[in-house]
Amino acid sequence: MVEHIEDFYAVIPAGGVGSRLWPLSRADAPKFLHDLTGSGHSLLRDTWNRLEPLTGPDRIAVVTGRAHRAAVEAQLPGIPDKNVILESEPRDSAAAIGLAAAILHRRHPDVVIGSFAADHVIRGSRVFEFAVRDAVEVAREGYICTIGISPSEPAVGFGYIKRGGELIVDGARDASLVERFVEKPDLETAKAYVADRSYLWNAGMFISRADVLLAEIEANNPTLHAGLMELAEAWDDRDLRGPAVDRIWPTLEKIAIDYVVAEPAAEKGKLAVVPGHFDWDDVGDFASLAKLNSGGRTDLAILGQNARVLSDAASGIVVSQTSRVISIIGVKDIVVVDTDDALLVTTAEHAQRVKSVVDELKVTGRGDVL
Repeated sequence: MVEHIEDFYAVIPAGGVGSRLWPLSRADAPKFLHDLTGSGHSLLRDTWNRLEPLTGPDRIAVVTGRAHRAAVEAQLPGIPDKNVILESEPRDSAAAIGLAAAILHRRHPDVVIGSFAADHVIRGSRVFEFAVRDAVEVAREGYICTIGISPSEPAVGFGYIKRGGELIVDGARDASLVERFVEKPDLETAKAYVADRSYLWNAGMFISRADVLLAEIEANNPTLHAGLMELAEAWDDRDLRGPAVDRIWPTLEKIAIDYVVAEPAAEKGKLAVVPGHFDWDDVGDFASLAKLNSGGRTDLAILGQNARVLSDAASGIVVSQTSRVISIIGVKDIVVVDTDDALLVTTAEHAQRVKSVVDELKVTGRGDVL
């Protein structure tokens, strides 16, 4: 039996629509509520199952929208009510993770928190556990720690982390300071990063003492910090919580935690990274979903409990939520997503452009299919 990590609390931000996975991912059923790997569980449930051996069932908090509460609680039966933190509207990751940190810090002043997205795919749970345990040891020393993924290929869809000097921490086998973050590179630059071996993929996982994380938010965005602390003060009083959320939450700046915490902390020498030697994907578009479900083979991946697909000399992915028969013949790297009210046909090469279709639907007033 895996030993739980003392004083550690996991936070799962479960937000975002995943517009590059439209029409599968929608506002009322975002990608974290779907089974995208054939595991029999949603990505959210898989994330919970990965974290529970490290925390136990009572020390995982989920931050999600009010509209998704019922679906989240249905997929995570038994989650304590106090561990479901509801947003009235999306305010991005700094507010979501910061609010969880502020609430947990009030309840457990010495708590170490780890933030893990609800919609990522990780294979190699034991290796993942080793990386988290290393990161917690680093965090206890007062660093904000991220887990960087050892790149398996020169990917252009991920940001990268440049490792700096080695960090010696008791109990952590491999840790470094972060020299800098790098935005998504072009292919030639990505090849150079992989050859360099000091660059890791940025998977957006952050482990920190709650007080350290909150201090960094305060240093870089005092207005955001003040709002989060006021919310946390009211949170565990049911009579005060609702009015406080309605009054304060919409006023908080909508900004990613990378810009409020990670990048400023790196500049101050306060951000560390431990490498994760496990398979990871953020399932950012249908090209990555096809690759994930084909196991690297060149055949056609099929998703859908009742999918009826006939194929001949075809590759790519078909996602079917209908009983319609779909026949794919002689087409390479195709993407077909068939739902009751929308059909998407594209190729893996153009998978990133699906988001522009979503934007166009918003502009033209056809949001009923979003």
